[in-house]
Parts: sequence; C-alpha cells; structure tokens
Amino acid sequence: MTDDVDTQVSDRLVGRVLDGRYRVGARVAKGGMATVYEALDMRLDRTVALKVMHDGLGDDAQFTRRFVAEARAAARLSNPNVVAVFDQGDDDGTLFLAMEYVRGRTLRDVIREEAPLSPARALDLLTPVLSALSAAHDAGIVHRDIKPENVLISDKGAVKVADFGLARAVSASGNTATQGLLMGTVSYLAPELVTDGSADARSDVYSAGIVLYEMLTGNKPHSGDTPIQVAYAHVHADVPPPSLEQPSIPPYVDALVQRATARDRDLRPTDARVFSRQVHRVRSALDEGLPDDPELTGDLTVPIHQIRQDSGYDDGYTRGEASGEIRHDTIVVPVEHGRPTGAPAKTPPPTKAPPQKQRRSRGPIALIAIVAAAIAIGTGAWYYGIQRYTTTPDLVNLEPAAATAKAQESGLHTTLDNQDYSEDVKAGLVIRTDPKAGDRIRKDGEIGLTVSKGPERYRVPQLVGLQLDAAQQALSPIKLITGQIIEQYNETVPQGKVIAISPKFNTVVKPGTAVNFAVSKGKRPISVPDLTGKSYKDAKRTLTKLGFVVGRSTQYDEKVAEGNVISQTPNNGTLFAKDKVSLVVSLGPPLVEVPDVKRKTTAEAQKILGDAGFKVTVQKAPFNLGLNIVAAQSPAGGRKVKPGSTIVITVL
Repeated sequence: MTDDVDTQVSDRLVGRVLDGRYRVGARVAKGGMATVYEALDMRLDRTVALKVMHDGLGDDAQFTRRFVAEARAAARLSNPNVVAVFDQGDDDGTLFLAMEYVRGRTLRDVIREEAPLSPARALDLLTPVLSALSAAHDAGIVHRDIKPENVLISDKGAVKVADFGLARAVSASGNTATQGLLMGTVSYLAPELVTDGSADARSDVYSAGIVLYEMLTGNKPHSGDTPIQVAYAHVHADVPPPSLEQPSIPPYVDALVQRATARDRDLRPTDARVFSRQVHRVRSALDEGLPDDPELTGDLTVPIHQIRQDSGYDDGYTRGEASGEIRHDTIVVPVEHGRPTGAPAKTPPPTKAPPQKQRRSRGPIALIAIVAAAIAIGTGAWYYGIQRYTTTPDLVNLEPAAATAKAQESGLHTTLDNQDYSEDVKAGLVIRTDPKAGDRIRKDGEIGLTVSKGPERYRVPQLVGLQLDAAQQALSPIKLITGQIIEQYNETVPQGKVIAISPKFNTVVKPGTAVNFAVSKGKRPISVPDLTGKSYKDAKRTLTKLGFVVGRSTQYDEKVAEGNVISQTPNNGTLFAKDKVSLVVSLGPPLVEVPDVKRKTTAEAQKILGDAGFKVTVQKAPFNLGLNIVAAQSPAGGRKVKPGSTIVITVL
C-alpha cells in the first residue's frame, strides 16, 4: 500500500511547477525524509536536483523554521566537494530544496559493486568527503547524517557530499511524523547521538570512520535484528579492526579506523580537518608500500586504558512509561515488558510472594475508583484539549516592540524568527507570525515574528566585460534572471564577453527582473577577395575599404603588365579588420642590355638595335660631315632598359 501511495505522490509531482520556477521531472531517488527529482530551473534554464520533503513535514511550523535556517546555512558553504544548495522554498506546504544536479552514482553503489576496496582507493574516496566536512566544521555546521547514500560521485569522478543540515532539521522537530526518519542511518550514528542526542564535529568524524570501515570490508561494523540493537552496539561495543575481515590491511589503517570511531568522542580527531591530516599520513605510508609503520600506528592507536566495555542497556535513554516506548531524536523503538524490543532481557531478582490477606468486598471502592477516574479523565481532557490553549492575537503591521507588548497582554511571548521582504508592509513592521493570527497556541507559548525589510530590491551589478556564464551566475544570488541574449561582432571585446546590459549597471530593480545581454561574437570575419591581375591602385583601394592593411612588393614579369598584381597572400578565406594582405606588383618584363653601336655605320647600328628588339631614331650631328658613322647613342651601350625602348643614335 505504501509503494502505491509513493507512486501516486511521485506521479502527482512530475510535471508540476514548484514556486513558479522549478518544473519537476523524473524521480531520481527516494529516502525516508524526501524524494529527489531532476528538475528544470526555468529562470536560469539549467537542470537542478529538487529534493522534495515528504507530505506532512511542511505542516510542522518548528520543522519548517529549522529547515529554512539549516538550508540557508548549507547554502553558505562554498567547497567543490559540497553539493551546492541554490534555493529553498515552500510551495503551499510542499517544502523543497533546489540543489546542484550531480549526474553519476552514490558511494553506496560503489560499495555494493566494488567492496572491499583497497585501502588506497578507500582513502582516496574519503579525502574529498573530509574536505567537504572540513568546510562545514569551519563554518560551525555539523552534518549529522554522513552515510554512503549522501556521498555522490559524478560521471567525471568528482566526489560531493549532500544534505548538510537536514538531519538537524529533522531531529529538532517535535512533529511525530518526523520521528524515526533516520532509522535507516542508525548504522552510522555516533554513540552520543544515541545516548543524549548531542552532536558536534567529532560525531561526523565517527560516521566517516564507519563509512571507511564499510569501504574497506564491504560490511558494517555493527549488526542486529532491530535498529535499537545496532544503536546499542555503537554505545557498548568498539568498532573492530577491519583487518579481521581483510588480513592484508596494514596496522596503521586499522588504527586510523579505530581512532575515528572511538566511542569516547574525546579520543577521536577533533574535527574533519584533523582527521584529514591523519588520512594524509596513512595515505603516504601506503604510497611508500609500508606493511607497518610502528610510529604512525602508535600515534593513531586509541589508549587501551580509556576504552570502555559497557554491558548495560540503560545508558542515555528516557523511558516513557505511559507510551511504552524508548524515545530518541532519531530512533523510536517499542518497549516490551520494560526493555527495548530485540534487546536481551534482564533476569529479575527473585522476590518473595507477599502474604495473602483475607478478601473483602470491593464493590463500593471500585465504584468510587471508576467515578474518580472519569472525573480525572474529563478534567485532563478539558485541560489538555481546551484550558491550556488560547488563540494567537493579530500582530501583523505592528512594530516588534508593540507586537511583544500585545502578545504579553495575552500571557504570550515573542521571538524574532526572521526578516523578509514585503511589497505591502513597511520595513520594521511585522509581516507574519507563527502561529498565524487566530491559530491555537498554548498559554505562555511563544509566537515567532517575521519582520519586514521593505520591498525587495537589488542593484544591477557591473556585468560588462565578464564572460556570459559568469555574468549569469552573478544574477542568481540577487534573484535576477537572464533575459534576451543578443550576439554582436565587436572589434575590441573578446568573444563571449558582455558588451552591454539592460537595465544598466546600478539600476534598482525588483527580483525576477530580466537582464538583457549584448554579447561579443568577437571580431567580424571578412572575406578576402582575389585581386590578382588587377591594377595595384584598384586592388589597394578595395582592400583598404574592407579594413585590411595592404603590403606591397614588386618584381618583373613578362606576362603581367606593369602596375598590375602578380600574386596576393592570402587570396581567399577570411581575415579580420587590420589584418595584412600582401600584394606582389609587376614591374613589367625584365630589363635588357643596350648594344654599343658607336662607330658603326648607320645601317649597321639600325640592324643591331632592331635585332635586339629596340626602336631606333636617327639624328644628325650639328656639324654633320656626311660620313654616316654613329658618333653617340642614348641610352648608352651597356645600359639596361625595358624591351622595345627607343634608342637615339647621332651620326656624323
């Protein structure tokens, strides 16, 4: 029946748009607290992982407040090994987280398929987990639910830790619907979480140590028929050395595991960063191929005189006689005959039978008892159902001080839960209360106030000059979205960078405002025309007009007329403005040497020059003697001139 209900819930959410932004796609995974879907963020046009809390959790105001606070804390974590939290929301009671979508598998899949892993492989997988936890511990955040299912491994091999803060949100809730949700993670619970519900960075170290043990052996260190038996094992039994299952594991790896999983939290590494340094030392020893390192093993070994071997079953539990349960933040286990189900029964000490007394008539006494019980039940019902409750006053649109005074008139207290933006309520006034006005509240109860920060507005950041993806990412924290993207050629702005935006930089806008981008396509490509054979003058004019720089060289050519282009580099394809195109310009045919015809007869000179391809002009000397002998020539013999040039001879 449960599977059918889950399927219906899944089917109901698939295709639905949450918060007007996230279109829910296929279901990816399902856990005790939430279901994860692949979803489309329609504002930023990107795929996200949407973790939707199960029905009923959103009805618990305390859980909702804790959920929001923890989600915001997790969103502040910035580490490549942390699954980024983009957004959290409440869509008509449906609580959800929008997170980075990691395409790949979980560490649970790796353990199931590959365990036992080699110590080197196990430590390589644990190192990024500890990096994520170190960032969290530095920020004062305790994960509380480290387990293989919460370690994601992308298709590219990146290791990321998910669900920071959610375990705390669940364990802090008073809603009975949330109790026991962490039952499936009891195998990784630190002893202090079992005994008194407290947790610090060392609790995460313990859970990480259990995960390391499971990677090394393929098994969990503690087992039992019921979750409470596993929980008791964490409290009363040490984690065994993994070499008992895998004899090839070096002693210093055993010591590392047992140090991290010491039942006394004071014996563990103080936080993930310290544990990470120990892991690094062990990994270095493995790289050196050391079968043992006595100094390292000694440094990591838990002092024997401080190891406890407890045997009782009463530590750290509160026995609920009326309900017949032993309750804990994360475990709810039925009790049978004063002991937890599945726990070994204690043999009660022998007692003597009380002496029998003579029976007397108990009719009147029984009647009195029944009447008294009825009165007590009625009184209790009146008190617990009506008398101890009152209604929440309307405190909206009041200043916090005035709201507090008004609440005190009804015997109630207030606390400033949050601040939020409001388009309708002035800054500094109460927007809403928890519980809402008119809702039932215990007398002497507490009302959470949310105070207005005024209208939500943001200034458009300076995005010009950024790469487009970086500019789009800069919009997300201030709730602006990408609008129109127009690509333009630009001779100065590199390809992919933003040229201009609208609205302009520093404009004050509402959340959800679309920012339009003009993005550079880089320099405009220009087709290179082939101008071979054209006159240099025309070729240069054409290329200059297109934006090219023209280079010129010359050479003689028998076929290409003087002044025309012999060749061009390049003569096709595309270039950009200010690129160079080189032209080779013809000087015409090669020069030829002029024969020396001085002292030749006029007829001889004409024949020699004519045979050489020259034209001949004859002129008489001023004092012509009629000898018909060449006295001079121009150009002179031996000079090089163009073929077909005219040679002037002067005869006497």
